[in-house]
Amino acid sequence: MLNYVCKRLLGLIPTLLIVAVLVFLFVHMLPGDPARLVAGPEADATVIERVRTQLGLDQPLYRQFLHYIGNVLQGDFGTSMVSRRPVSEEIASRFMPTFWLTIASMTWAVLFGLSAGIVAAVWRNRWPDKLGMALAVTGISFPAFALGMLLMQIFSVELGWLPTVGADTWKHYILPSLTLGAAVAAVMARFTRASFVDVLSEDYICTARAKGVSEKWVILKHGFRNAMIPVVTMMGLQFGFLLGGSIVVEKVFNWPGLGRLLVDSVDMRDYPVIQAEVLLFSLEFILINLVVDVLYAAINPAIRYK
Repeated sequence: MLNYVCKRLLGLIPTLLIVAVLVFLFVHMLPGDPARLVAGPEADATVIERVRTQLGLDQPLYRQFLHYIGNVLQGDFGTSMVSRRPVSEEIASRFMPTFWLTIASMTWAVLFGLSAGIVAAVWRNRWPDKLGMALAVTGISFPAFALGMLLMQIFSVELGWLPTVGADTWKHYILPSLTLGAAVAAVMARFTRASFVDVLSEDYICTARAKGVSEKWVILKHGFRNAMIPVVTMMGLQFGFLLGGSIVVEKVFNWPGLGRLLVDSVDMRDYPVIQAEVLLFSLEFILINLVVDVLYAAINPAIRYK
């Protein structure tokens, strides 16, 4: 197991290098001149050229990339072109709101999705199954930005129960986490149902029932653990989806997190922030998948890594 984890960690290096190259080329292909944006609308050509030189944008592309990679290897992601603060400080100040929003969304989505999926599988083709799957299809089909605006209109504007923007109290987390986790809960419910239906038809389940084991223990002891193996994989993928989906939700709710920072940075052509955030999202997604792979052995000891 330890050798497997070490090999996967070493495999991060080429993956992150490829991501760094792609995002570097992507941000430099964006339309617009970041030097003009930084200098301001009233700046003349001389000032813009001076700003371009200060930002290092007058150098050949390969030199800019080598300079960027060299700094990243030293833990220096550069300075924001807009705020003139170190990129690491910009990201650090926005990380925790996004982290707690992701945790809140994932928590309720997993609990609801697992419960709905198990209930739908146990009462297959009956009204709990049909109701749960109808809600799941609705959750998958409804766009996050539309759901967010609908929830704000109902619970903030019409009823006045919940705040619309900010991240100061637990009430601020309710609407964004519901919006962000809705699609995840729907996917989890459908996937859990499919996994449980397959497991409940296995021979060992029939044997347990034939021996007189109560249905509750058949589901919880024999069915749940075996059905969780593919579901855990989906959890990891959905957690990565939450990281990406938070970009839209944070913009809708004006959330002070990494997603809104990324959108604002793209608008302002803030190259260092864009590159650092994409690298961070990629690293998080890769590590999540590594954790999911390691959890396989904890759930099913029959799985071994060489």
